[in-house]
Amino acid sequence: MRVDIVTKEYPPAIYGGAGVHAAELVKALRADGTEVQVRAFGAPRDEADTSAYDVPVELDGANPAIQTLGIDLEIVGDVAGADVVHSHTWYAGFAGHVAGLLHGIPHIVTAHSLEPLRPWKAEQLGGGYAVSSFIERTAFTGAAAVVAVSDGMRRDILRCYPELDPAKVRVIYNGIDVEQWHPVEDDAVLERYGIDPARPSVVFVGRITRQKGLPYLLRAAHALPADVQLVLCAGAPDTPEIMDEVRGLVAELRESRDGVVWIEDMLPRHELCAILTSATTFVCPSVYEPLGIVNLEAMACGAAVVGTATGGIPEVVQDGVTGRLVPIEQVQDGTGTPVDPERYVADLAAVLTEVVSDPERARSMGQAGRRRATERFSWAQIATETTALYQDVLAASR
Repeated sequence: MRVDIVTKEYPPAIYGGAGVHAAELVKALRADGTEVQVRAFGAPRDEADTSAYDVPVELDGANPAIQTLGIDLEIVGDVAGADVVHSHTWYAGFAGHVAGLLHGIPHIVTAHSLEPLRPWKAEQLGGGYAVSSFIERTAFTGAAAVVAVSDGMRRDILRCYPELDPAKVRVIYNGIDVEQWHPVEDDAVLERYGIDPARPSVVFVGRITRQKGLPYLLRAAHALPADVQLVLCAGAPDTPEIMDEVRGLVAELRESRDGVVWIEDMLPRHELCAILTSATTFVCPSVYEPLGIVNLEAMACGAAVVGTATGGIPEVVQDGVTGRLVPIEQVQDGTGTPVDPERYVADLAAVLTEVVSDPERARSMGQAGRRRATERFSWAQIATETTALYQDVLAASR
């Protein structure tokens, strides 16, 4: 069986959870004996059985969504000979959909997020957001199967696309490589970034995008105990406007407390592991999170996790065992905005204060998180479940 995996993100060009998922799934599938051809966006890679595709020169200067369609069409012809084509995110969905039609093979799409639940993308793409939404709907409704990375994501898919047959939507979790993500004690790394290992810390890792909820965290941080550091590993803003908002909130926070560390660069894994290991707690204030690989990374490094009780986060974080969940009531308009933002900020501050004020309990929750990441979210298990899905769709197509 040959599987062609189509993805925008692939090493070394990874900036989010979808890219991590694609890279680790390919590695696990190949280790299990599956023939995999990778078709990725961007510059050429030096990995065997991996092809890269860039924006056609004719589309230089076009809306990013239209450039994506151009790349997708470049990919379609090369999928000839595959038994299954498996796309990740809307960026790759059009290539997978058209390749499935052209070559008469099943198309499987993995949903890492949903366009109807990310309306702020219109700030980035303008009219391209309507195009990305059209691509996603077309790919999902035409697919032989849709993979949801959590039960919460599956519910969202069926709510956004009620015409889908529920039997076609299967849950296969994201995973974590606990050999690569593990506790690292390295005070030199902490000192390099101005983090005091003797002080408690709350660590955030994520892109600066509406769904990650960073502005809520920056407001909540005013209420944290004075000795607590806030470490932000945050970059790659979606828009200049949200970057300006975050800069203003960080400046305001620094006027009232010290120990606010902001690292905008993408860090090497060793350094990020060291920062996560040092955390009294990791925080995921997302208002939209299908699962949250970053929570698994923090757990694998032995950090307690405080996360919003939304999306797939409650399927990863066991409240009171591996961390704590922050309650949220959300507006049902697709934005994930809290019905009462001030209440959510206050609850986030209270839960973070509870965890950082009891470092022994936080350490125990971090140890439980490491065990849970190891036992429940291995890529080998995820590859096995994905291969079973390939076999099921192939059998159904015969």
